[in-house]
Amino acid sequence: MAEAKGFIAEFKAFISKGNVLDMAVGIIIGIAFGAVISSAVNDMIMPPVGLGLGGVDFKEQYILLKDGTEGPPYASLDNATKDGAVTLRYGNFCNTVINFLIISFIVFLIVKIVATMKKKEEAKPPTTRACPHCDSQISRKATRCPNCTSEVEPVKEEKKPEPKPAKKGKADEEE
Repeated sequence: MAEAKGFIAEFKAFISKGNVLDMAVGIIIGIAFGAVISSAVNDMIMPPVGLGLGGVDFKEQYILLKDGTEGPPYASLDNATKDGAVTLRYGNFCNTVINFLIISFIVFLIVKIVATMKKKEEAKPPTTRACPHCDSQISRKATRCPNCTSEVEPVKEEKKPEPKPAKKGKADEEE
């Protein structure tokens, strides 16, 4: 019984870690997102594509590899499957590939946006510095430390060189 309590306590400690909870939330959101994308592909994208290809329902597209017990023709993929026919379901595969491409593209966009936001955070210069006497954080512009009252030299701001104006082309000169 003591081993079970130790196991439960260890499991509680594992589950309550932030990374595990973040991962669980991410997985749940990912599953829901996948369902939305599947619906968009199956219900919004593929019907017009099928209509453009002559009224074809892509989910029903298959190649018959081996007849079932009753034999072809089969009115639908469902009928072929129920009869035990072996089929190559390329229509369903096309839907899955389109799902994958859409999800991959959206994940790519999310990663790009997050990377851009991180670059903006990194680009900001620090607003504080350490006091050379007491090592507490003070403003970069401070001339006196508020903690130890020592006089300190303010940090001289480096001026960024201004960008050079773009050269005018012939089209710009004519205006």
